[in-house]
Amino acid sequence: MSSMRTLLAAWLTLSTATAWAQLPDADADKPEADKAEAADKDKKVPITVAPCAQALPALRTPMAFMPGEVLEFDLDAMGAQAGKMTMRVQKQKDGQLPVEVEAKTNSFFSKVRRVHGNAITYLHPRTLRPKRYIEDTTENEQRRKVEVAFGAKDRSVKVDYQVGQRPKGQLNYTYDKDGLDVAGSIYLLRQLPLQENMQVCFDVYGVRRLWRMQGSVVKREQVTTPLGQFQAWHMQGMAIRLDRPSQKREVHVWISDDARRLPLAAVGTLDLGAVRATLTSVSRPGEKRQEASGEENMKW
Repeated sequence: MSSMRTLLAAWLTLSTATAWAQLPDADADKPEADKAEAADKDKKVPITVAPCAQALPALRTPMAFMPGEVLEFDLDAMGAQAGKMTMRVQKQKDGQLPVEVEAKTNSFFSKVRRVHGNAITYLHPRTLRPKRYIEDTTENEQRRKVEVAFGAKDRSVKVDYQVGQRPKGQLNYTYDKDGLDVAGSIYLLRQLPLQENMQVCFDVYGVRRLWRMQGSVVKREQVTTPLGQFQAWHMQGMAIRLDRPSQKREVHVWISDDARRLPLAAVGTLDLGAVRATLTSVSRPGEKRQEASGEENMKW
């Protein structure tokens, strides 16, 4: 399992990030024979995933973030702190807005899995739809590289990947109405005109697969975080793997109801159990850096 799967499981995030979450692919590294057997079992009971009833709404303006914003998160798994994650908005380049995500396990969790990963999504600066998504991760010295191209005209998602020294592989998908990646989806969610009972549906790329995220805004509630108290929108959703609908992952995300629309926390699941990402530091151009004040427990 890659570091992006392990350390960004709570996303989509924010999967979205995670996207609200980066979602575990239970058979990503299984032998081909085992994969074929699992696929045959799925075919015996055909399941289809309902299309999104509607596309995502128009984004709010102005943007809640800007180049130079840096968000830092604590990552928890198995009831213990597992590592750190950082999200950086870079300067526009070639008409695209790059957002970089870095995740790394701490010394304690490295005894279970030692992982370090980087991902960059290249977003349209106004629509926040991805053009490219690149991932480079290492787990216990095994490197995984992925490059994803999104085609707006034909709604295509072309995935080129390589695991260790194995031959390169390619996968091709088609998204329904909106196609996002696990990193960029966080920033798009921050720009949605959130309101209670609002329905949200989109397709999100994660872990060499395409997932349909079907969710809603539960309500506006007060949450206590390491950064203090916030009024926040609580969003919940279910991510369903399009090529194997029997695989589902529940995700919860909290986004502050203020001008910054900060992704305060996200909770997701993977093979190790529940995983949580909690915002602990915010750095933005022209603003004083905001860091955890000692209240380390999330309350909602």
